[in-house]
Amino acid sequence: MDQPKLERLLRLMKLLTANTTYNVDQLAERLGMSRRTVYRYIDTFREAGFVIKKTGDCIRLDKESPHFRDISQLVHFTEEEAVILKRAIENIDDTNLLKQNLKRKLYSVYDNRTLADTVVRGKNAPNIHRLIEAIEQQRQVVLHGYQSPHGGEVRDRRVEPFAFTTNYVQVWCYDTEDGVCKLFKTSRIGEVEPTDTPWAHADAHAEGFIDAFRMHGTQRRRVRLELGLLAYNLLCEEYPLAERDVRPLGRGRWLLDTEVASFTGVGRFVVGLLDDIRVVDTPELTEHIRTYIAENLK
Repeated sequence: MDQPKLERLLRLMKLLTANTTYNVDQLAERLGMSRRTVYRYIDTFREAGFVIKKTGDCIRLDKESPHFRDISQLVHFTEEEAVILKRAIENIDDTNLLKQNLKRKLYSVYDNRTLADTVVRGKNAPNIHRLIEAIEQQRQVVLHGYQSPHGGEVRDRRVEPFAFTTNYVQVWCYDTEDGVCKLFKTSRIGEVEPTDTPWAHADAHAEGFIDAFRMHGTQRRRVRLELGLLAYNLLCEEYPLAERDVRPLGRGRWLLDTEVASFTGVGRFVVGLLDDIRVVDTPELTEHIRTYIAENLK
């Protein structure tokens, strides 16, 4: 098998075993291939002995297939080895991209329940485990006492959880009341109550775009910032994922060229470092910052 085809098969396998479910059209769009090719690759998995599962028009590879158990043995660690690896990774500074990359690779091997035990601590752990169970069982839950970041409103939300962000900081859910997919911060949840109600909106489950400044939304807006040394260092420390979109300009200057879901996060960052940042070719961001400053000077 040629390398490009093997790479496409592996990318398809990753999507078919992710927390989020996809139909054939979504798979074809994400992989840049035709529906016919997607079906052909799925048949390849089936012929190789993998179990194919369907929920509505969404397709998954069953992780209980014998092949998955065989593959997992190739990357199995003993309990002692796992503890040593965990300690080594946790000793890396939180702002280091290497730490996040190592965790992401472990996430792709181990199930959510095992990872939650190594990442989540304290009173939030039971809620994370209930959300994991709800995702695995494809059931709705009630988020009791959820505190909204907008206005501080506290109320219950009935949702369909379907995916986590890195380190279980947030969970993607379909809000049954509002009829849209939203991110809920796990630390703002009072208590998770499991229900016996199965998902009713699986076709609508979709993870939105999260930018380097941790803002999320459905739109993408390009921003370009010229950074001085102070701004560059603070950016890499506070928003490590932004580092991938930064390139040096020379003479102690850097250019951040990235996409954001909204101007809120990046705007706050710029306002705090106005003397060390220049907005480049982004008039909408400049206007947002002017409005923000004017409103906060009243």
